[in-house]
Amino acid sequence: MTGDPSTPHRRRPRYAGRHPRRFDEKYKEHAPEKYPDTVARVLASGKTPAGTHVPVLVAEILEALDPRPGEIAVDCTLGYGGHARELLGRLQPGGTLLGLDVDPLELPRTDARMRALGFGPDSFRVRRSNFAGLPKALAAEGLAAADCIVADLGVSSMQLDTPGRGFSIKTPGPLDMRMNPNRGQPASALLVAIAPRDLAALLVEADEPQAERVAEALAGKAFADTTALAGAIRAALRGVPDEEREMGVRRVFLALRIAVNDEMAALDTLLRHVPQCLQPGGRVAIITFHSGEDRRVKKAFERGLREGSYTAIADHVVRPGPEECRANPRARAAKLRWARR
Repeated sequence: MTGDPSTPHRRRPRYAGRHPRRFDEKYKEHAPEKYPDTVARVLASGKTPAGTHVPVLVAEILEALDPRPGEIAVDCTLGYGGHARELLGRLQPGGTLLGLDVDPLELPRTDARMRALGFGPDSFRVRRSNFAGLPKALAAEGLAAADCIVADLGVSSMQLDTPGRGFSIKTPGPLDMRMNPNRGQPASALLVAIAPRDLAALLVEADEPQAERVAEALAGKAFADTTALAGAIRAALRGVPDEEREMGVRRVFLALRIAVNDEMAALDTLLRHVPQCLQPGGRVAIITFHSGEDRRVKKAFERGLREGSYTAIADHVVRPGPEECRANPRARAAKLRWARR
């Protein structure tokens, strides 16, 4: 018999039943890299494994950015590290990628994951920062500018799949929605304090056609959790066709998440700073997931082209093809635009 008898072996806590309901019991979701066979089966079924994130438009990003050995790249939304991993493969030897992410929960996990893949501090650096702070992040790393910049906007699958973050309509969770749970007010506080007119304006920005109707039902109200909020939205949209009503629930959650994290202001700041953060000839590519984001990116790139900040921009939006959408349904809303300094 080996081992110290004073420290008895502790087995992993077992859950009741074969398919646990509670997220904290789903041990595979917390360490998907340990269960490649399970991940492969889920991917083959056209779904995203919970606890992971499948990067979208990877080939298109690589084409737009054309990363080369020895160059400097910035991934403004590091997330699970999918885009960063592909870029790093093209930047070697001698290249460096700086990964930014505002999420204090996911960033250490991705850092550890990338280190385990063999990316050391010479090639891969991380900073906890909103992408609005791109110039400061570059300066803090002693980098004058980058050759490639990518931003994949929106929420990651890891955040969506964790009920405790409050992003998902699928499972009950606290009505939070903060990318950084340590800063700002949660969605629950926003709803209690906001006036119907102001909430309606947020919903219009998220393309909700019944904005005023929904705002009147939600503004100034307290909700126990995400499920209670989703139920109130469905009640407000009673009489609307089922599919459109469910889209309404998603649009309200989207609008609240954007407001809680001040995402539009952060995006405007990023777009304003990008030209000065690129080397001459540098490339930027941004993936958006709804029309409000895409409009901002399109107008900023067009303005930059007119004013001489960019020498070329995408002449059309790039979308994922049917095969990618079948393999990763969460890619369907993605739109890519690029620009070159």
